[in-house]
Amino acid sequence: MHQHALALKFHSYSPHYALPLSDFSLQSPNSLLRHFPRLTGSVSLRCRSVPADVSPVKYATGSSIGKIGGLVVADKPIDVATLGNLCVDIVLSVRELPPPSRRERKALMDELSTSPPDKKYWEAGGNCNMAIAAARLGLHCVAIGHVGDEIYGEFLLDVLHEEGISTVALDGEANAKDTSSFCDTLICWVLVDPLQRHGFCSRADFKEEPAFNWITDLPEDVKMAIRQSKVLFCNGYDFDDFSPSFIMSTIDYATKVGTAVFFDPGPRGKSLSKGTPDERKALAHFLRMSDVLLLTSEEAEALTGIRNPVKAGQEILRNGKGTKWVIVKMGSKGSILVTKSSVSVAPAFKVEVVDTVGCGDSFVAAIALGYIRNMPLVNTLTIANAVGAATAMGCGAGRSVAKRHQVVDLIKASKLNDEENLIEELLAENPESPRINFLSKGMRKEGSNKQLVETISMEKVVSELLPELELGRCCVKASS
Repeated sequence: MHQHALALKFHSYSPHYALPLSDFSLQSPNSLLRHFPRLTGSVSLRCRSVPADVSPVKYATGSSIGKIGGLVVADKPIDVATLGNLCVDIVLSVRELPPPSRRERKALMDELSTSPPDKKYWEAGGNCNMAIAAARLGLHCVAIGHVGDEIYGEFLLDVLHEEGISTVALDGEANAKDTSSFCDTLICWVLVDPLQRHGFCSRADFKEEPAFNWITDLPEDVKMAIRQSKVLFCNGYDFDDFSPSFIMSTIDYATKVGTAVFFDPGPRGKSLSKGTPDERKALAHFLRMSDVLLLTSEEAEALTGIRNPVKAGQEILRNGKGTKWVIVKMGSKGSILVTKSSVSVAPAFKVEVVDTVGCGDSFVAAIALGYIRNMPLVNTLTIANAVGAATAMGCGAGRSVAKRHQVVDLIKASKLNDEENLIEELLAENPESPRINFLSKGMRKEGSNKQLVETISMEKVVSELLPELELGRCCVKASS
């Protein structure tokens, strides 16, 4: 059976398809951008790159102004840009998972890389998952990153463009020191044993530096993409691609031009917190400067030492400079959105979970939708939970992330996991909050110590979300 699985942790190179040095040296500076043609005209869902005629954002009097996430900002035609972490997952069935020995793992990697397997085992991975989920929610997306000029790169670009996702190359040609790495698309070998356990093989396991550490500056077309985007999404795996200094300068640029930074450290957060001084500095910069932080309850506890997710979220907010939302993902329990003035809680949907791969990426895509469209906070959590749950019902990520009809069906069914235990758990340590908005089918009720728990009717939320989905305002893609 064809298995799909996403491995954001590890990437590899496929040097067999790198351009010969002689071919490389004869190309013009922009020749490797042939997959990223500049379009003229306005941004549309089916574009291949950021339009060349989109002028820089102007903040002068008379410029177009709108609200994003409750903030007044200049008009930006692109909704979401993702930074780096563009890779192809190759999912193969194996008799046993990769051996623990470093030498044996490298030998396996060399064997796997000798020739490309059938394309039926290929899938878009990394930040492609978030971009695909966001595009299916009707958001105009651009994927910024390095994609090689070989068969894997062709495949990745075809998938992204078929989903209506623009692409902008981040190549840093003038700074390239390793032409092999320069031409390669990141590959992750996802191995599945007979018990459906996943193992990952990657040449990144044997590389000390980030894959594209030779990229040191933001090209002008990448700056334009960031400048024209409402949201820039980054995750912990960006540290596998880029140097900490490059990542920090990118965050600073996005902040400077008024683009909201979303950051999800993911599993890499733990190793980054114990990494090099530069990695720890860049991680701290993310936590301080991001507009929206997305963490699991375990990650929030690890960062703060606080077990209660509401208290942990409040502590992270206090330590942030521009942080507006802290979102804590609690798996099958649900999710929490903490702001400086409120706490919103939405229980998870009841579904039969097939594969949790890609759920977090799908979830953040819907959070971006709610942030950009200034949805009520509980509505934002509800649609995010639904999109994440719909992805969990399928196998793998990439083109298998949530589809429109699944999201609509889940919201219509309104089957939520245990509500009472969740609210009791959150109130157990009496977190200091002026208000808790709780998605429920129940009635309004008072919490302990006179803490107000205001119930938001699921019926009300459904009545507001379904028109968005069914009438095409979110344009969730029904196919693929």
